[in-house]
Amino acid sequence: MATVVHLRIGDLVWGKLGRYPPWPGKVVSPPKDLKKPRGKKCHFVKFFGTEDHAWIKVEQLKPYHPHKEEMIKINKGKRFQQAVDAVEDFLKKSKGKEQNSEGKGEGKGKKAASKPLKILEEDDEDLSALKDPSEKPVKNDPHFHHFLLSQSEKPASSLEPISKRLKIIEEDTSTSIQAADSTAINGSITPTDKRIGFLGLGLMGSGIVSNLLKMGHVVTVWNRTAEKCDLFIQEGARLGRTPAEVVSMCDITFSCVSDPKAARDLVMGPSGVLQGIRPGKCYVEMSTVDPETITELAQVITSRGGRFLEAPVAGSQQLSNDGMLVILSAGDRTVYEDCSSCFQAMGKTSFFLGEAGNAARMMLILNMVQGSFMATIAEGLTLAQATGQSQQTLLDILCQGQMASTFVDQKCQNILQGNFKPDYYLKHIQKDLRLAISMGDGANHPTPMAAAANEVYKRAKALDQSDNDMSAVYRAYIH
Repeated sequence: MATVVHLRIGDLVWGKLGRYPPWPGKVVSPPKDLKKPRGKKCHFVKFFGTEDHAWIKVEQLKPYHPHKEEMIKINKGKRFQQAVDAVEDFLKKSKGKEQNSEGKGEGKGKKAASKPLKILEEDDEDLSALKDPSEKPVKNDPHFHHFLLSQSEKPASSLEPISKRLKIIEEDTSTSIQAADSTAINGSITPTDKRIGFLGLGLMGSGIVSNLLKMGHVVTVWNRTAEKCDLFIQEGARLGRTPAEVVSMCDITFSCVSDPKAARDLVMGPSGVLQGIRPGKCYVEMSTVDPETITELAQVITSRGGRFLEAPVAGSQQLSNDGMLVILSAGDRTVYEDCSSCFQAMGKTSFFLGEAGNAARMMLILNMVQGSFMATIAEGLTLAQATGQSQQTLLDILCQGQMASTFVDQKCQNILQGNFKPDYYLKHIQKDLRLAISMGDGANHPTPMAAAANEVYKRAKALDQSDNDMSAVYRAYIH
Protein backbone atom coordinates (compact mmCIF):
# COMPACT_ATOMS: atom_id res chain seq x y z
CA MET A 1 0.00 0.00 0.00
CA ALA A 2 1.38 3.40 -0.98
CA THR A 3 2.44 5.71 1.82
CA VAL A 4 0.21 8.77 2.13
CA VAL A 5 2.26 11.95 2.07
CA HIS A 6 0.75 14.90 3.88
CA LEU A 7 1.58 18.20 2.19
CA ARG A 8 0.98 21.78 3.23
CA ILE A 9 1.25 25.25 1.71
CA GLY A 10 4.88 26.05 0.91
CA ASP A 11 6.10 22.46 0.48
CA LEU A 12 8.30 21.72 -2.52
CA VAL A 13 7.11 18.81 -4.64
CA TRP A 14 7.39 16.88 -7.87
CA GLY A 15 4.07 17.10 -9.70
CA LYS A 16 2.96 15.00 -12.67
CA LEU A 17 0.33 16.37 -15.04
CA GLY A 18 -1.13 14.16 -17.80
CA ARG A 19 1.48 12.99 -20.28
CA TYR A 20 4.06 15.47 -19.00
CA PRO A 21 7.07 14.28 -16.94
CA PRO A 22 7.27 15.03 -13.20
CA TRP A 23 8.19 18.70 -12.74
CA PRO A 24 9.44 20.62 -9.67
CA GLY A 25 6.89 22.86 -8.05
CA LYS A 26 5.63 24.38 -4.83
CA VAL A 27 2.27 23.94 -3.10
CA VAL A 28 0.62 27.37 -2.94
CA SER A 29 -2.75 28.83 -2.04
CA PRO A 30 -5.12 29.03 -5.02
CA PRO A 31 -6.79 32.32 -5.95
CA LYS A 32 -9.93 32.86 -3.88
CA ASP A 33 -12.20 32.52 -6.93
CA LEU A 34 -10.62 29.26 -8.12
CA LYS A 35 -12.65 26.21 -7.11
CA LYS A 36 -11.04 22.87 -6.34
CA PRO A 37 -12.06 20.11 -8.81
CA ARG A 38 -14.99 18.15 -7.41
CA GLY A 39 -14.36 14.68 -6.01
CA LYS A 40 -10.57 14.96 -6.21
CA LYS A 41 -8.01 15.15 -3.43
CA CYS A 42 -5.48 17.55 -4.84
CA HIS A 43 -3.20 20.51 -4.16
CA PHE A 44 -2.67 23.72 -6.13
CA VAL A 45 0.89 23.74 -7.45
CA LYS A 46 3.06 26.49 -8.94
CA PHE A 47 5.68 24.98 -11.28
CA PHE A 48 9.23 26.33 -11.31
CA GLY A 49 10.70 27.54 -14.59
CA THR A 50 7.26 28.16 -16.12
CA GLU A 51 4.25 30.40 -15.57
CA ASP A 52 1.97 27.43 -14.94
CA HIS A 53 -0.28 26.64 -12.00
CA ALA A 54 -2.47 23.54 -11.82
CA TRP A 55 -4.53 21.38 -9.50
CA ILE A 56 -2.55 18.14 -9.09
CA LYS A 57 -4.00 14.96 -7.57
CA VAL A 58 -2.27 13.89 -4.36
CA GLU A 59 -1.24 10.57 -5.89
CA GLN A 60 0.64 12.51 -8.58
CA LEU A 61 2.70 14.46 -6.04
CA LYS A 62 5.99 13.50 -4.36
CA PRO A 63 8.08 15.49 -1.84
CA TYR A 64 10.93 17.30 -3.58
CA HIS A 65 14.03 16.34 -1.57
CA PRO A 66 13.53 12.55 -1.13
CA HIS A 67 12.92 12.09 -4.87
CA LYS A 68 15.33 14.67 -6.28
CA GLU A 69 18.08 12.30 -7.45
CA GLU A 70 15.54 9.87 -8.92
CA MET A 71 13.81 12.59 -10.95
CA ILE A 72 17.03 14.13 -12.22
CA LYS A 73 18.12 10.71 -13.52
CA ILE A 74 14.93 10.06 -15.49
CA ASN A 75 14.32 13.60 -16.79
CA LYS A 76 16.61 15.43 -19.18
CA GLY A 77 16.46 18.61 -21.19
CA LYS A 78 17.50 22.24 -20.84
CA ARG A 79 14.13 23.51 -19.56
CA PHE A 80 13.97 20.79 -16.91
CA GLN A 81 17.48 21.63 -15.69
CA GLN A 82 16.58 25.32 -15.58
CA ALA A 83 13.55 24.46 -13.44
CA VAL A 84 15.70 22.44 -11.01
CA ASP A 85 18.24 25.29 -10.88
CA ALA A 86 15.38 27.68 -10.05
CA VAL A 87 14.36 25.46 -7.11
CA GLU A 88 17.91 25.37 -5.76
CA ASP A 89 18.26 29.14 -6.13
CA PHE A 90 14.93 29.56 -4.36
CA LEU A 91 16.12 27.36 -1.48
CA LYS A 92 19.39 29.28 -1.08
CA LYS A 93 17.65 32.64 -0.98
CA SER A 94 14.95 31.31 1.35
CA LYS A 95 17.59 30.07 3.77
CA GLY A 96 19.35 33.43 3.68
CA LYS A 97 16.16 35.31 4.42
CA GLU A 98 15.28 32.98 7.29
CA GLN A 99 18.69 33.67 8.86
CA ASN A 100 18.22 37.41 8.40
CA SER A 101 14.78 37.22 9.98
CA GLU A 102 16.12 35.27 12.94
CA GLY A 103 18.89 37.83 13.43
CA LYS A 104 16.43 40.71 13.43
CA GLY A 105 14.14 38.81 15.75
CA GLU A 106 16.91 38.18 18.26
CA GLY A 107 17.92 41.86 18.22
CA LYS A 108 14.38 42.94 18.99
CA GLY A 109 13.54 40.15 21.34
CA LYS A 110 10.87 38.80 19.00
CA LYS A 111 10.45 35.40 17.40
CA ALA A 112 10.83 35.34 13.61
CA ALA A 113 7.79 34.50 11.53
CA SER A 114 7.75 30.88 10.37
CA LYS A 115 5.01 30.96 7.73
CA PRO A 116 6.66 29.56 4.56
CA LEU A 117 4.96 31.92 2.11
CA LYS A 118 6.22 35.02 3.94
CA ILE A 119 9.84 34.28 2.99
CA LEU A 120 9.88 36.32 -0.22
CA GLU A 121 9.72 40.08 -0.20
CA GLU A 122 8.22 42.39 -2.82
CA ASP A 123 11.61 43.71 -3.99
CA ASP A 124 12.85 40.23 -4.99
CA GLU A 125 12.35 40.82 -8.72
CA ASP A 126 13.87 37.55 -9.87
CA LEU A 127 11.67 35.49 -7.55
CA SER A 128 8.38 37.30 -8.08
CA ALA A 129 7.03 34.45 -10.20
CA LEU A 130 7.37 32.09 -7.25
CA LYS A 131 5.20 34.07 -4.88
CA ASP A 132 2.03 32.73 -3.37
CA PRO A 133 -1.00 34.07 -5.33
CA SER A 134 -2.69 35.06 -2.08
CA GLU A 135 0.14 37.46 -1.22
CA LYS A 136 0.57 41.04 -2.44
CA PRO A 137 -0.42 41.80 -6.06
CA VAL A 138 2.21 40.89 -8.62
CA LYS A 139 3.12 42.51 -11.91
CA ASN A 140 1.14 41.64 -15.01
CA ASP A 141 2.09 38.23 -16.38
CA PRO A 142 3.00 38.78 -20.07
CA HIS A 143 2.10 35.20 -21.08
CA PHE A 144 -1.32 35.93 -22.55
CA HIS A 145 -2.98 39.00 -24.02
CA HIS A 146 -6.39 39.77 -25.48
CA PHE A 147 -6.38 42.36 -28.26
CA LEU A 148 -9.77 43.95 -28.94
CA LEU A 149 -9.56 45.67 -32.31
CA SER A 150 -11.77 47.68 -34.60
CA GLN A 151 -11.22 48.57 -38.23
CA SER A 152 -9.95 52.05 -37.27
CA GLU A 153 -7.32 51.02 -34.76
CA LYS A 154 -4.36 53.15 -33.75
CA PRO A 155 -0.80 51.94 -34.40
CA ALA A 156 0.58 49.12 -32.26
CA SER A 157 2.44 51.64 -30.11
CA SER A 158 -0.89 52.56 -28.52
CA LEU A 159 -1.32 49.15 -26.89
CA GLU A 160 -2.52 49.58 -23.35
CA PRO A 161 -2.95 46.80 -20.79
CA ILE A 162 -6.38 47.13 -19.22
CA SER A 163 -6.89 44.00 -17.14
CA LYS A 164 -4.93 41.12 -15.68
CA ARG A 165 -7.94 38.93 -14.92
CA LEU A 166 -10.23 36.85 -17.08
CA LYS A 167 -12.91 39.50 -17.34
CA ILE A 168 -12.43 41.90 -20.25
CA ILE A 169 -13.00 45.55 -19.42
CA GLU A 170 -15.78 47.10 -21.53
CA GLU A 171 -14.46 50.21 -23.31
CA ASP A 172 -15.00 51.87 -26.68
CA THR A 173 -12.84 49.96 -29.18
CA SER A 174 -13.49 52.31 -32.09
CA THR A 175 -10.61 54.61 -31.22
CA SER A 176 -8.00 52.42 -29.60
CA ILE A 177 -6.49 48.99 -29.33
CA GLN A 178 -7.13 47.28 -26.02
CA ALA A 179 -4.69 44.70 -24.77
CA ALA A 180 -5.62 42.68 -21.73
CA ASP A 181 -3.31 40.38 -19.86
CA SER A 182 -6.06 37.97 -18.96
CA THR A 183 -4.31 35.19 -17.17
CA ALA A 184 -5.64 34.60 -13.70
CA ILE A 185 -3.50 35.66 -10.76
CA ASN A 186 0.23 34.95 -11.21
CA GLY A 187 -0.16 33.06 -14.49
CA SER A 188 -2.74 30.45 -13.49
CA ILE A 189 -5.86 29.71 -15.53
CA THR A 190 -9.32 29.44 -14.03
CA PRO A 191 -11.11 26.99 -16.35
CA THR A 192 -14.60 27.99 -17.36
CA ASP A 193 -17.44 26.01 -15.82
CA LYS A 194 -19.02 25.76 -19.26
CA ARG A 195 -18.95 22.38 -21.02
CA ILE A 196 -16.58 22.41 -23.97
CA GLY A 197 -16.93 20.41 -27.18
CA PHE A 198 -14.20 19.92 -29.77
CA LEU A 199 -14.61 18.58 -33.30
CA GLY A 200 -11.50 17.60 -35.27
CA LEU A 201 -8.32 16.11 -33.82
CA GLY A 202 -5.79 16.81 -36.56
CA LEU A 203 -2.34 18.39 -36.21
CA MET A 204 -3.72 21.56 -34.61
CA GLY A 205 -6.80 20.20 -32.84
CA SER A 206 -4.90 17.50 -30.96
CA GLY A 207 -2.58 19.98 -29.25
CA ILE A 208 -5.46 22.35 -28.49
CA VAL A 209 -7.54 19.63 -26.81
CA SER A 210 -4.56 18.39 -24.83
CA ASN A 211 -3.99 21.87 -23.40
CA LEU A 212 -7.69 22.40 -22.65
CA LEU A 213 -7.65 19.18 -20.62
CA LYS A 214 -4.36 20.05 -18.96
CA MET A 215 -5.81 23.33 -17.70
CA GLY A 216 -8.87 21.67 -16.19
CA HIS A 217 -11.60 22.15 -18.82
CA VAL A 218 -14.39 19.61 -19.22
CA VAL A 219 -14.10 18.56 -22.88
CA THR A 220 -16.18 16.28 -25.12
CA VAL A 221 -14.42 15.25 -28.35
CA TRP A 222 -15.40 13.92 -31.76
CA ASN A 223 -13.30 13.04 -34.77
CA ARG A 224 -14.17 11.55 -38.15
CA THR A 225 -11.60 8.80 -37.42
CA ALA A 226 -12.87 7.74 -34.00
CA GLU A 227 -9.60 6.04 -32.95
CA LYS A 228 -7.96 9.47 -32.60
CA CYS A 229 -10.26 10.14 -29.65
CA ASP A 230 -8.87 7.26 -27.57
CA LEU A 231 -5.81 9.06 -26.19
CA PHE A 232 -7.89 12.04 -25.07
CA ILE A 233 -10.50 9.79 -23.45
CA GLN A 234 -7.64 8.32 -21.40
CA GLU A 235 -6.68 11.87 -20.37
CA GLY A 236 -10.20 12.61 -19.14
CA ALA A 237 -12.13 13.77 -22.20
CA ARG A 238 -15.65 12.55 -22.91
CA LEU A 239 -16.65 10.99 -26.23
CA GLY A 240 -19.34 12.34 -28.54
CA ARG A 241 -20.77 10.00 -31.16
CA THR A 242 -21.69 12.70 -33.70
CA PRO A 243 -21.10 16.45 -34.13
CA ALA A 244 -24.80 16.99 -33.36
CA GLU A 245 -24.48 15.10 -30.07
CA VAL A 246 -21.40 17.07 -29.03
CA VAL A 247 -23.10 20.40 -29.69
CA SER A 248 -26.25 19.35 -27.84
CA MET A 249 -24.20 18.21 -24.81
CA CYS A 250 -21.91 21.25 -24.64
CA ASP A 251 -22.18 24.99 -24.06
CA ILE A 252 -19.33 25.96 -26.40
CA THR A 253 -18.24 23.76 -29.30
CA PHE A 254 -15.02 24.36 -31.24
CA SER A 255 -14.32 23.00 -34.71
CA CYS A 256 -10.93 22.69 -36.41
CA VAL A 257 -10.95 20.90 -39.78
CA SER A 258 -9.03 21.00 -43.04
CA ASP A 259 -10.86 23.23 -45.53
CA PRO A 260 -14.12 25.04 -46.42
CA LYS A 261 -15.86 21.87 -47.64
CA ALA A 262 -15.03 19.98 -44.43
CA ALA A 263 -16.22 22.96 -42.35
CA ARG A 264 -19.54 23.13 -44.22
CA ASP A 265 -20.09 19.36 -44.12
CA LEU A 266 -19.46 19.32 -40.37
CA VAL A 267 -22.20 21.89 -39.82
CA MET A 268 -24.76 21.02 -42.49
CA GLY A 269 -24.09 17.35 -43.19
CA PRO A 270 -25.82 14.25 -41.71
CA SER A 271 -25.81 14.35 -37.88
CA GLY A 272 -24.07 17.71 -38.23
CA VAL A 273 -23.72 20.65 -35.88
CA LEU A 274 -26.91 22.29 -37.14
CA GLN A 275 -28.98 19.38 -35.83
CA GLY A 276 -27.66 19.93 -32.32
CA ILE A 277 -27.74 23.73 -32.19
CA ARG A 278 -30.24 25.23 -29.76
CA PRO A 279 -30.80 28.84 -28.66
CA GLY A 280 -27.82 30.01 -26.60
CA LYS A 281 -25.42 27.28 -27.78
CA CYS A 282 -22.04 28.66 -28.93
CA TYR A 283 -20.18 27.48 -32.03
CA VAL A 284 -16.57 28.52 -32.66
CA GLU A 285 -15.09 27.83 -36.12
CA MET A 286 -11.29 27.55 -35.84
CA SER A 287 -10.62 26.22 -39.34
CA THR A 288 -8.76 28.42 -41.84
CA VAL A 289 -11.41 29.05 -44.51
CA ASP A 290 -12.60 31.87 -46.78
CA PRO A 291 -14.78 34.76 -45.53
CA GLU A 292 -17.75 33.55 -47.62
CA THR A 293 -17.75 30.21 -45.78
CA ILE A 294 -17.64 32.02 -42.44
CA THR A 295 -20.57 34.24 -43.43
CA GLU A 296 -22.59 31.20 -44.47
CA LEU A 297 -21.85 29.28 -41.29
CA ALA A 298 -22.60 32.31 -39.11
CA GLN A 299 -25.97 32.76 -40.80
CA VAL A 300 -27.11 29.14 -40.41
CA ILE A 301 -25.93 28.92 -36.79
CA THR A 302 -27.59 32.18 -35.73
CA SER A 303 -30.78 31.29 -37.65
CA ARG A 304 -31.27 28.48 -35.11
CA GLY A 305 -30.65 30.79 -32.16
CA GLY A 306 -27.00 29.79 -31.80
CA ARG A 307 -24.12 32.18 -31.13
CA PHE A 308 -21.20 32.22 -33.58
CA LEU A 309 -17.51 33.12 -33.38
CA GLU A 310 -14.72 32.46 -35.85
CA ALA A 311 -11.29 31.87 -34.28
CA PRO A 312 -8.69 30.55 -36.74
CA VAL A 313 -5.23 30.07 -35.26
CA ALA A 314 -1.80 31.12 -36.49
CA GLY A 315 0.88 28.58 -35.69
CA SER A 316 2.03 25.02 -36.20
CA GLN A 317 1.64 21.61 -34.61
CA GLN A 318 4.53 22.34 -32.25
CA LEU A 319 3.06 25.69 -31.18
CA SER A 320 -0.31 24.00 -30.73
CA ASN A 321 1.27 21.37 -28.48
CA ASP A 322 3.05 24.10 -26.51
CA GLY A 323 -0.12 26.17 -26.06
CA MET A 324 1.49 29.10 -27.87
CA LEU A 325 -0.88 29.71 -30.78
CA VAL A 326 -2.09 33.16 -31.84
CA ILE A 327 -5.89 33.26 -32.04
CA LEU A 328 -7.71 35.59 -34.44
CA SER A 329 -11.38 36.01 -33.52
CA ALA A 330 -14.38 37.80 -34.98
CA GLY A 331 -18.14 37.60 -34.63
CA ASP A 332 -20.11 37.52 -31.38
CA ARG A 333 -18.10 39.48 -28.80
CA THR A 334 -19.83 37.78 -25.86
CA VAL A 335 -18.76 34.37 -27.15
CA TYR A 336 -15.19 35.69 -27.37
CA GLU A 337 -15.39 36.65 -23.70
CA ASP A 338 -16.90 33.28 -22.76
CA CYS A 339 -13.96 31.56 -24.48
CA SER A 340 -11.37 33.48 -22.46
CA SER A 341 -9.98 30.59 -20.39
CA CYS A 342 -10.01 28.28 -23.43
CA PHE A 343 -7.99 30.76 -25.47
CA GLN A 344 -5.52 31.12 -22.60
CA ALA A 345 -5.05 27.36 -22.47
CA MET A 346 -4.38 27.03 -26.20
CA GLY A 347 -2.54 30.24 -27.06
CA LYS A 348 -0.31 33.09 -26.04
CA THR A 349 -2.41 35.86 -27.61
CA SER A 350 -5.91 36.43 -28.93
CA PHE A 351 -7.19 39.21 -31.18
CA PHE A 352 -10.82 40.26 -31.55
CA LEU A 353 -11.24 41.79 -35.02
CA GLY A 354 -14.89 42.79 -35.17
CA GLU A 355 -17.53 41.31 -37.46
CA ALA A 356 -17.47 37.70 -38.68
CA GLY A 357 -15.25 37.26 -41.73
CA ASN A 358 -12.51 39.63 -40.60
CA ALA A 359 -10.51 36.88 -38.87
CA ALA A 360 -10.71 34.70 -42.00
CA ARG A 361 -9.42 37.58 -44.12
CA MET A 362 -6.54 38.30 -41.76
CA MET A 363 -5.60 34.62 -41.44
CA LEU A 364 -5.47 34.17 -45.22
CA ILE A 365 -3.22 37.22 -45.53
CA LEU A 366 -0.89 35.87 -42.83
CA ASN A 367 -0.68 32.44 -44.44
CA MET A 368 -0.21 33.99 -47.88
CA VAL A 369 2.84 35.84 -46.53
CA GLN A 370 4.16 32.74 -44.75
CA GLY A 371 3.63 30.45 -47.73
CA SER A 372 5.30 32.87 -50.14
CA PHE A 373 8.21 33.30 -47.75
CA MET A 374 8.66 29.54 -47.42
CA ALA A 375 8.78 29.15 -51.20
CA THR A 376 11.41 31.91 -51.39
CA ILE A 377 13.54 30.25 -48.72
CA ALA A 378 13.43 26.97 -50.67
CA GLU A 379 14.31 28.80 -53.87
CA GLY A 380 17.30 30.45 -52.18
CA LEU A 381 18.63 27.13 -50.85
CA THR A 382 18.41 25.47 -54.26
CA LEU A 383 20.06 28.45 -55.96
CA ALA A 384 22.89 28.25 -53.41
CA GLN A 385 23.39 24.60 -54.29
CA ALA A 386 23.24 25.28 -58.04
CA THR A 387 25.94 27.96 -57.78
CA GLY A 388 28.28 25.93 -55.60
CA GLN A 389 27.49 27.68 -52.32
CA SER A 390 27.03 25.90 -48.99
CA GLN A 391 23.40 25.65 -47.97
CA GLN A 392 24.44 25.34 -44.33
CA THR A 393 26.49 28.54 -44.61
CA LEU A 394 23.49 30.31 -46.13
CA LEU A 395 21.40 29.23 -43.14
CA ASP A 396 24.11 30.37 -40.72
CA ILE A 397 24.18 33.78 -42.38
CA LEU A 398 20.38 34.08 -42.40
CA CYS A 399 20.26 33.26 -38.69
CA GLN A 400 22.73 36.05 -37.90
CA GLY A 401 20.94 38.70 -39.92
CA GLN A 402 17.69 40.64 -39.85
CA MET A 403 15.64 37.69 -41.10
CA ALA A 404 16.68 35.46 -38.21
CA SER A 405 13.69 33.64 -36.75
CA THR A 406 12.64 30.29 -35.36
CA PHE A 407 10.62 29.75 -38.55
CA VAL A 408 13.64 30.23 -40.85
CA ASP A 409 15.86 28.04 -38.68
CA GLN A 410 13.37 25.18 -38.33
CA LYS A 411 12.28 25.09 -41.97
CA CYS A 412 15.85 25.26 -43.29
CA GLN A 413 16.87 22.48 -40.90
CA ASN A 414 13.98 20.39 -42.25
CA ILE A 415 15.32 20.85 -45.76
CA LEU A 416 18.98 20.22 -44.90
CA GLN A 417 18.08 17.07 -42.96
CA GLY A 418 15.50 15.87 -45.50
CA ASN A 419 12.98 15.64 -42.67
CA PHE A 420 9.55 16.74 -43.84
CA LYS A 421 7.40 15.37 -41.04
CA PRO A 422 4.34 17.65 -41.11
CA ASP A 423 4.17 20.57 -38.70
CA TYR A 424 1.83 22.38 -41.09
CA TYR A 425 0.66 20.39 -44.11
CA LEU A 426 1.88 21.53 -47.52
CA LYS A 427 -1.59 20.91 -48.97
CA HIS A 428 -3.09 23.28 -46.40
CA ILE A 429 -0.70 26.17 -47.10
CA GLN A 430 -1.43 25.73 -50.82
CA LYS A 431 -5.15 25.86 -50.05
CA ASP A 432 -4.61 29.06 -48.08
CA LEU A 433 -2.64 30.63 -50.95
CA ARG A 434 -5.44 29.73 -53.37
CA LEU A 435 -8.07 31.27 -51.08
CA ALA A 436 -5.97 34.41 -50.56
CA ILE A 437 -5.53 34.86 -54.32
CA SER A 438 -9.29 34.48 -54.76
CA MET A 439 -9.86 37.06 -52.02
CA GLY A 440 -7.50 39.42 -53.87
CA ASP A 441 -9.48 38.89 -57.08
CA GLY A 442 -12.68 39.78 -55.24
CA ALA A 443 -11.12 43.01 -54.02
CA ASN A 444 -9.57 43.71 -57.46
CA HIS A 445 -6.16 43.69 -55.78
CA PRO A 446 -3.08 42.09 -57.42
CA THR A 447 -1.34 39.18 -55.67
CA PRO A 448 1.49 38.29 -58.10
CA MET A 449 3.91 36.98 -55.48
CA ALA A 450 1.28 34.69 -53.95
CA ALA A 451 0.27 33.50 -57.42
CA ALA A 452 3.87 32.55 -58.25
CA ALA A 453 4.30 30.76 -54.90
CA ASN A 454 1.02 28.93 -55.43
CA GLU A 455 2.31 27.45 -58.68
CA VAL A 456 5.38 26.11 -56.89
CA TYR A 457 3.23 24.45 -54.22
CA LYS A 458 0.99 22.95 -56.91
CA ARG A 459 4.15 21.46 -58.45
CA ALA A 460 5.12 20.03 -55.04
CA LYS A 461 1.65 18.50 -54.67
CA ALA A 462 2.05 16.86 -58.08
CA LEU A 463 5.23 15.30 -56.66
CA ASP A 464 3.21 13.68 -53.84
CA GLN A 465 4.30 16.16 -51.16
CA SER A 466 0.76 17.11 -50.05
CA ASP A 467 0.93 15.31 -46.69
CA ASN A 468 4.46 16.46 -45.89
CA ASP A 469 5.42 19.68 -44.13
CA MET A 470 5.16 22.93 -46.08
CA SER A 471 8.97 23.02 -46.23
CA ALA A 472 8.75 20.10 -48.68
CA VAL A 473 8.04 22.78 -51.32
CA TYR A 474 11.82 22.57 -51.66
CA ARG A 475 11.36 19.38 -53.66
CA ALA A 476 9.48 21.29 -56.34
CA TYR A 477 12.76 23.02 -57.20
CA ILE A 478 14.93 19.90 -57.44
CA HIS A 479 12.72 17.71 -59.62
